[in-house]
Amino acid sequence: MTLRLGDIVASLAGEFDARLVGDPDVLIERLAPLESAGTDALTFLSHLKYQGKLGRSAAACVVVGPGAAEAAMQRGACIIVDDPYFYFARVTQLWKRRHLSASVGQVLIHPSALIDPLAQLASDVAVGAFACIGANAVLSAGVRVGEHGVIGRDVSIGAGTHLAARVTVAEGCVIGERCVVHPGAVIGADGFGFAPHDGRWEKIEQLGGVRIGNDVEIGANTCIDRGALQDTVIEDGVKLDNLIQIGHNVHIGRHAALAGCVGVAGSANIGAHCTVGGGAVVLGHLRLADHVHISAASVVTRSILKPGHYTGLFPIDDNAQWEKNAATLKQLHGLRERIKLLEQTTEKAFEKTPKKS
Repeated sequence: MTLRLGDIVASLAGEFDARLVGDPDVLIERLAPLESAGTDALTFLSHLKYQGKLGRSAAACVVVGPGAAEAAMQRGACIIVDDPYFYFARVTQLWKRRHLSASVGQVLIHPSALIDPLAQLASDVAVGAFACIGANAVLSAGVRVGEHGVIGRDVSIGAGTHLAARVTVAEGCVIGERCVVHPGAVIGADGFGFAPHDGRWEKIEQLGGVRIGNDVEIGANTCIDRGALQDTVIEDGVKLDNLIQIGHNVHIGRHAALAGCVGVAGSANIGAHCTVGGGAVVLGHLRLADHVHISAASVVTRSILKPGHYTGLFPIDDNAQWEKNAATLKQLHGLRERIKLLEQTTEKAFEKTPKKS
């Protein structure tokens, strides 16, 4: 697939005030990083600290900001725009849309798919091989269900949402418009709810669902548990990486982003525009205010009600040594008070000491 450089700029003209310097008839065959882009590729420079690589790039065209415009024009063709990283993100979306339309053609339901007669599918829905769609499921315009996907009964999926291979959406869950769910994700499995009784665990049936807003992206093998009595809620624009566990009744605010292997325990409430670094853990029933940012591998053990960047790390060590250090850490406040008292005592003693003439 190829696109004219001028067509790319024209397609995004309604959203960006971008200026093309160079031949609009140049054909772009691929998108590539700055270092490896060849004469058939479009690339971008998002940060001025990488400007030294610009002159060595063989790219057909480079998307740059105003600060790199002069250097880019000396090199060759360029697109000058205020936010080159955001612009290039839109280019990748345009490229994928054009690529899909060129390669897929007419949208079809694979003959091996099993679709309940009571399911409601828009005329342009695509369903892959061996997928299963349950009773009363509603799939809106442009929805795509990948191979071996499972859509349970009473599920609702909004327009333009794409589910990759082996995605499972359990009964009664709702997914909004233009979402992307990557392979192996499970939405609406039972939450981890058990009542202890006479030395054993009695299952608490999980009677809620999962409600996912618009423009949400969910990574491969990520699991979002259904609520116990109320729904687990993922608001608009949330981005979840691979291998994330979202417990039952969790609420994640709009445009939050969680990196790989994050674990969020049940009934936690994460605010809007929060970020959680890879491998971090948020304990249950805690609240993070809007714009809270948690560093990778941190463990959030208390609610954080003030926006900011928070880190909670304790270095790994030999277990015996770690236990000694942990015991010392628990005494840290008392040691601090003792040191302050010693300092005060020393200062008073020094003041009373006669000074030599």
